[in-house]
Amino acid sequence: MSDNKKLVEAITSMEEDFAQWYTDVVIKAELIDYTSVKGCMVIKPAGYAIWELIQRQLDDRFKETGVENVYLPMFIPESLLQKEKDHVEGFAPEVAWVTQGGLEPLQEKLCVRPTSETLFCDFYKNEVHSYRDLPKVYNQWCSVVRWEKTTRPFLRSREFLWQEGHTIHATAEEAEERTLQMLNVYADFCENVLAIPVIKGRKTDKEKFAGAIATYTIEALMHDGKALQSGTSHNFGDGFAKAFDIQYTSKDNKLEYAHQTSWGMTTRLIGAIIMVHGDNSGLVLPPRVAPIQVNIIPIAQNKPGVLEKAAELKERLSNFRVKVDDSDKSPGWKFSESEMRGIPVRIEIGPRDIENNKCILVRRDTSEKIEISLDELESKVAELLDTIQKEMLERARAHREAHTYDATTYEEFVDILNNKPGFVRAMWCGDVECENKIKEDTTATSRCMPFEGKNLSDKCVCCGKPAKALVYWGKAY
Repeated sequence: MSDNKKLVEAITSMEEDFAQWYTDVVIKAELIDYTSVKGCMVIKPAGYAIWELIQRQLDDRFKETGVENVYLPMFIPESLLQKEKDHVEGFAPEVAWVTQGGLEPLQEKLCVRPTSETLFCDFYKNEVHSYRDLPKVYNQWCSVVRWEKTTRPFLRSREFLWQEGHTIHATAEEAEERTLQMLNVYADFCENVLAIPVIKGRKTDKEKFAGAIATYTIEALMHDGKALQSGTSHNFGDGFAKAFDIQYTSKDNKLEYAHQTSWGMTTRLIGAIIMVHGDNSGLVLPPRVAPIQVNIIPIAQNKPGVLEKAAELKERLSNFRVKVDDSDKSPGWKFSESEMRGIPVRIEIGPRDIENNKCILVRRDTSEKIEISLDELESKVAELLDTIQKEMLERARAHREAHTYDATTYEEFVDILNNKPGFVRAMWCGDVECENKIKEDTTATSRCMPFEGKNLSDKCVCCGKPAKALVYWGKAY
């Protein structure tokens, strides 16, 4: 059996068992390892490098909109968490508590942050006094803890990395504007960096964030037809401000309550990249978020001049993230490993190529081989990386469109959800009872009410009453 075949056989086929395929990929591509802490993972260098690129590029986008980074404590006193009733009820089942410090029991137990709204409120009440202090547009990069019953690497773990933006404004209009602005930043990032197309919309009241007056979301469709909530942005109105007594003096010299937002993206984006783009050979990484964009593999590297030429090509491609695989493994194994790790472009160069002033470029996404002159190396690699990025988004969008269905009768609606993977668009009356019935009959949930979308009928697909909104429905991670 060839080295190449052995390495690929380590991955279960996604058609056979998608969940096992996913687990095999994250382990074999060395993105994570399991730990003795149940529900928590080690993010290994290959996985963390993807997160660093996500973090860097998202952070640049945030700062272009005026965001400043801060850092708040990871512990929240119980009394602080209790101040916003809906918020604490929403998070109660997932909260981890610290009850002892050193050898002494704590006088008041501390929550390990599941999210930081209450801490930011406590901070803002001392920061904000006048309209001149507003707005505050802050973000923090940190980890949070949620005591999940069922965990899966990147998609759902008890501790995960994320960013949480928290802003405070003078008016309801400014808060709503910021809420939507950050959702648009997320959507643009997913499409243009991760090559993942998303549906933008508003969550129903049943699915919105605890304590928010409105939650907006971007929803992506994975290869197996399940939805993944990939980023959310919440408008809190003045509810938290009233609970925490955050008031400011307006220009008219009146005391007013401030308006707040929060918004977040997490390491589950790495899971999205795997499940949208991956294949049976492993990862397929979009160039803009690939830690190694180009892998140079010398053929017959023991022959004179081959390793030197590979090093020369690496130097010429210094504008990209490039690696030379000069390990003593066989070329077939190196090819397979490069595919497993999702490196967008592989360069093969051997004695005959050097003699003819040529090399072979191999695309990870399509396996296409392209022979080029070494004189064109820099321009051809740049062009190919751009093409791969663009075509990965186009393929993901085509997959989503092919797995998005419309339903106008409940029989048709239930049949699609139970028998076809993907999104189903259908009209809804706005009643939570219909949401509950749909979930009971199909296990699907409302993903969002899209900003853009036609009315399919004037009746709710579930109960037949007058419809109020078009909804994307689907089974989700």
